[in-house]
Amino acid sequence: MTTDQLSTTFAALADPTRRAILARLSGGEATVNELAEPFTVSLQAISKHLKVLERAGLISRGKTAQWRPCRLEAGPLGDISDWVERYRRFWDDGFDRLDEHLTELQKGKPDE
Repeated sequence: MTTDQLSTTFAALADPTRRAILARLSGGEATVNELAEPFTVSLQAISKHLKVLERAGLISRGKTAQWRPCRLEAGPLGDISDWVERYRRFWDDGFDRLDEHLTELQKGKPDE
C-alpha cells in the first residue's frame, strides 16, 4: 500500500459518520437509504460520505436493476492493521516497563 493510499484510508476513517457506515456494512450489504436511516443528515450528505469511502477502497457498490447495494471492502483495513502492527513492539515494551515499575513500587510499599 502506498503512503498516499494509506493517507486516503486514514482520512476516510477520520469521520465518525463514515466509521458508523462501515460498522453497519460489516453486518452485510445495505442501500443508501438503509445506511442513511440512523443519521440526521441528508441523503446527499450520506452519498458524499459513501464517495469518500469508495475512493478509499473501503466500500464497493453493486448494481442489481434499480438496487445499488453498498458492501464493505476490508482490504484497506488490513493494510492499516499491518501498518499499525509495526508499532506493537513499542507499545508492548512500554507496557512491560510500566508493569515492572509498578511491581517495584508495590514491593517498596509497607503492608497495610
